[in-house]
Amino acid sequence: MDLLALVGGTFATGGALQRRIASYRPRAGQTQMAQAIAEALVSGERLVVQAGTGTGKTFAYLVPLLMSGERVLVSTATKTLQEQLFSRDIPGLLDVLALPTKTAILKGRSSYLCLHRLRLAREASSPLEPRILALLAKIELWSQTTRAGDLSEIQALSEDSEVLPLVSSTRDNCVGSRCQAWQACYVNLARKRALESDLVVINHHLFFADSKVRDSGVAELLPTVQAVVFDEAHHLNDVGVQFIGTRLSSHQLLTFSRELAQEGNKSAPSAESWSLCALDIRREVEKLIASAGRGAGGLRRTWSGNAPEGVSLEQWTAGLQGLCDSLKSAFDALSKHAERSVELRALAERAKRLLALTALFSNCAEEDTTRWLECGGGISLNQAPLTIRQFLLQRMDQAADIGGRRQSWIFTSATLGVDQQLSMFTKTCGLEGARTLRVESPFDFSKQAALFVPPYFPKPNEAQHGASVARFVAQSAEVLGGRTLVLTTTLHSMRTVARGLEAYFLSDSSMKILVQGQAPKHELLHQFSQLGSGGSAYILVASVSFWEGVDVVGDALQLLVIDKLPFAPPDDPLVQARGLQIENSGKNAFKELHLPNAIMGLMQGAGRLIRSEQDQGVLAICDTRLLSMGYGKKILAALPAMRVLTSQEEFDTELLRLTKSSTKDQC
Repeated sequence: MDLLALVGGTFATGGALQRRIASYRPRAGQTQMAQAIAEALVSGERLVVQAGTGTGKTFAYLVPLLMSGERVLVSTATKTLQEQLFSRDIPGLLDVLALPTKTAILKGRSSYLCLHRLRLAREASSPLEPRILALLAKIELWSQTTRAGDLSEIQALSEDSEVLPLVSSTRDNCVGSRCQAWQACYVNLARKRALESDLVVINHHLFFADSKVRDSGVAELLPTVQAVVFDEAHHLNDVGVQFIGTRLSSHQLLTFSRELAQEGNKSAPSAESWSLCALDIRREVEKLIASAGRGAGGLRRTWSGNAPEGVSLEQWTAGLQGLCDSLKSAFDALSKHAERSVELRALAERAKRLLALTALFSNCAEEDTTRWLECGGGISLNQAPLTIRQFLLQRMDQAADIGGRRQSWIFTSATLGVDQQLSMFTKTCGLEGARTLRVESPFDFSKQAALFVPPYFPKPNEAQHGASVARFVAQSAEVLGGRTLVLTTTLHSMRTVARGLEAYFLSDSSMKILVQGQAPKHELLHQFSQLGSGGSAYILVASVSFWEGVDVVGDALQLLVIDKLPFAPPDDPLVQARGLQIENSGKNAFKELHLPNAIMGLMQGAGRLIRSEQDQGVLAICDTRLLSMGYGKKILAALPAMRVLTSQEEFDTELLRLTKSSTKDQC
């Protein structure tokens, strides 16, 4: 039986999925997507699939991949999704399908314990804080039993823990095959398992990390697989330009100077004035930071000439030259004594790379790239291409034929474009010739959801807009008994709305205001989903990271409020450069770039409301531009076909209806 027939039978009524999974029911869109992927695998096709919310796209691509028997690579947007695929979805399907497929997960090197760095931390000459020593002791104990060396196995270790850089490696500080622990290296063992497996799960960051230096293991893996699948593919361009671009940060430089002093004084204590050498680098970095000014955290400055916007050219040029001189002195000193230890040799190589980066940023930007300076808690100098188009085309063409057969490249997400060709995505990725497929959501939005745009509301740029959003949310959530998620476009708006809600419910201890940042994302979502727990009602206020990856099923979420349309900041250097490129080609940047991006972002956010066939709710968008501006109709047309509420009275009536149809009184 051919692959298309096998896949079709698996998803059909009475097929393996329905027989083995109690909650499974056949969905036409899921079957359509799965068969399109099966066809792409057979023909070596490039396929782009937009799968509406509820399609079941994960099974739609995993089933044909597993049943094909081919070696395949699957890439996800985040480590969380990567773990979910590898630990839950794939093992479950292998059990259902009774397949012996060998699988592996591959992450970046910073995700794994470095035995060499652990030893250095243990032997550190500088005293460490007690809490750091306590964490190191836990890691030491865990290291004696772990097989994979994946630091995420340690629950006491958060993703932003300051101990992680002490026990994991980077490309800069890895000493390579000279390391005493090379044979037992967890990074090497993970790559070895990946090369021996039939299906390997990676993430987008790892895929692009190999662009300049073969450091992720993907470069060796890619030519050996028959198919590459990107889930949540709408992130590809943003992730890609970060990694195929170039970055030099004050953090990199200061870390290097610190390790230069430590290792120099340890391995060659009387050979050079290592501490003075490190001090020179620190001073030059501080001068460069001072010349850039102490901008607010996250501030991006356009850099179209020889110096970033608002920075003195004379001071900036002198700062870069001083940094070059201090790095050159460090490189010369390290080169003289590199044979004394593998660490000194690795530091010499690092100094050479940092010197090359500093020289790069001392000259004009490369063609077809844009530059910007990021300020706040230090600085970083950045240069990146505007899209991943050329990079991805090169990657796809390099591995086009595997054993005489064309390699399949498959891209999928819930939001890739607004037209049938999905051109917004395909143009940036060089996929204009690819087959495209749009699979509609199986949900009946006209019955399950309603849309309301409050007609008498302050404009998004008016000072009272945030307070008005808070008041609107508070009054609505009172009717529903919480059950409200607020998504804002900025952290500033999030804080404004949260403060307004906290003030409104100051005397009501039963209404709990959950705010992004109070706890890890998964903990906030777990608490929000506990319907009526302890007599409490919940409002969750969050910003960008909650616009996707939020899956609250049932009555715990019945009102989704979006504060304003998610247009990108107009002063963002990458956005500016892309807009200028479009304008120079004779097209309109607003129509070609800004509006489509806003529509995609809004679709992602709106997708948080209805997550199953039983869910019901209201989407409220507090942005009157949807009613007053000509482009408002285009945006509304791109959203699912919900019932439209045209007045506050209709909105209030809908909220009351939801309270009667929910399980509110049963909790």
